[in-house]
Amino acid sequence: MKPNIHDVAKVAGVSSTTVSRVLNNRGYISEKTKDKVYKAMEEINYFPNDLARSLFHKKTNLIGLIIPNSSNPFFGELAFHIESICTSLGYKLLLCNSLNRMDKEEKYLEMLIRNQVDGVIVVTYNRGVLDYHKQNLPIVAIDHYLSEKIPVVGSDNYDGGKKATELLIKKQCENIIHINGPLDLETPANLRRKAYEDVMKGQGKLPITYEVSPQKSREEVIVKLFDDHPEVDGIFASDDLIAAAVITEARKRGKDIPTQLKVIGYDGTETVKAILPELTTIQQPIDSIAKVAIDILSKEIEGEFNNIEFETYLPVKLLEDGTT
Repeated sequence: MKPNIHDVAKVAGVSSTTVSRVLNNRGYISEKTKDKVYKAMEEINYFPNDLARSLFHKKTNLIGLIIPNSSNPFFGELAFHIESICTSLGYKLLLCNSLNRMDKEEKYLEMLIRNQVDGVIVVTYNRGVLDYHKQNLPIVAIDHYLSEKIPVVGSDNYDGGKKATELLIKKQCENIIHINGPLDLETPANLRRKAYEDVMKGQGKLPITYEVSPQKSREEVIVKLFDDHPEVDGIFASDDLIAAAVITEARKRGKDIPTQLKVIGYDGTETVKAILPELTTIQQPIDSIAKVAIDILSKEIEGEFNNIEFETYLPVKLLEDGTT
């Protein structure tokens, strides 16, 4: 049988109540008594029941994270930073990989609620998923609008789109095309597209945007783009994976980069920088996004809602390299 609190008390020579007070850090206990209890726990290989302790403290120290796809370098790096920060703060992270499916998001959210998580950080394209659960649960969204009451954290998408488009124009590109997700997705990332369009119109150029969607893969969209516009000499992709696919297709068609075609991505993750170091990209401050999201969630968990910004967007950086 597993050892219990009474076994610890017996070995330590104290009462079960004293052991409970030591485990829950409740009331004054001498260092000598604490040492006896901890040594007894180690001697009989006793581990406290986290669930029981969470019921006592009314906190589980569990945080849920729902992301669309952990294989995507951006989401993988985001999860890495969130987990690292949570660990440093004494939180455990429950990672949920939804694969962009609403049914999986619903089931994951139900699971997190059943496990009485203290809060949830979520990246979802399905705004309605949280409307099905009227729970008083602290939530922070990453770069997606979920409701008027849920804070959003992300990068300065407009400035990133502006930097990318202005660089292509500075490099003498005449036919610049943007690749983005569907405009009907309620996400601040659409500001990358708006910035592109604003800069193009400001220069008297026609903005052209191709959309990647669940119905149209990035490869299909890129093939169509090159077929429709063989004259294209500048492409701003809304993420680095799209940019990498653009480079692959361009090389298949014998286009030299950057002399015949200049390409800029968005995200700037460590993974893509290692695999495609020559890519010019707009780098998101992923570590800072993770930190701010957890800071806001911690305030919500503690009931501090007065000084929370609904939208927080952090500065981006242009990493210019060999594709421009």
